[in-house]
Amino acid sequence: MTCPKAGSIIATNKPVRLVLGSGSPRRLELLAQLGLTPDDIRTPDIDETPLAGEIPRLYCQRMARSKALALDVAAGEAVLCADTTVALGRRILGKPDNAAQAADFLAQLAGRRHKVYTALAVRTPAKLWEKDVMSVVRVKPMSGAEITRYVATGDWHGKAGGYGIQGAGGALIPWISGSYSAIVGLPLSETAGVLRAVGVLR
Repeated sequence: MTCPKAGSIIATNKPVRLVLGSGSPRRLELLAQLGLTPDDIRTPDIDETPLAGEIPRLYCQRMARSKALALDVAAGEAVLCADTTVALGRRILGKPDNAAQAADFLAQLAGRRHKVYTALAVRTPAKLWEKDVMSVVRVKPMSGAEITRYVATGDWHGKAGGYGIQGAGGALIPWISGSYSAIVGLPLSETAGVLRAVGVLR
């Protein structure tokens, strides 16, 4: 049997390079909580239109999977993609197109509980890992003036359901059940478990 030369690197011990398949600054910040900085960032370009009759959880899973499959991944890399979906019953409340739609979403959510699904997909050249988490969020009752004030902050931009729990929108949320980090955009416990299985985390 031939032994490796002193100082040589065994390929199987090389750390797997992490590629974040998202341009979200929130997901970058959440990965930093795991002590991780992506080696690269690649933003997938996919059609995010729900299918006819598609329920929120399956839609969220499909989005995360589609993002991961849309990106190139080389040997020694793992690409991490995620999707966060706000669901009011069977209705999917995506990212508002404008301030008026953000106000409409908030009016629908005010004084009610809703579900937030976050799905993640981690892909290597050989395999795809998938996880998803469901949390419940209650939004406080709000007057039209309160909704207008929040929308005027611009905090709703790029956020499913028209609010961000980690920003000014946190003042609208008196109660949650589930994973705070998943509501922000990435379930840290589940993400760490998958990245450890893949070899990104040791």
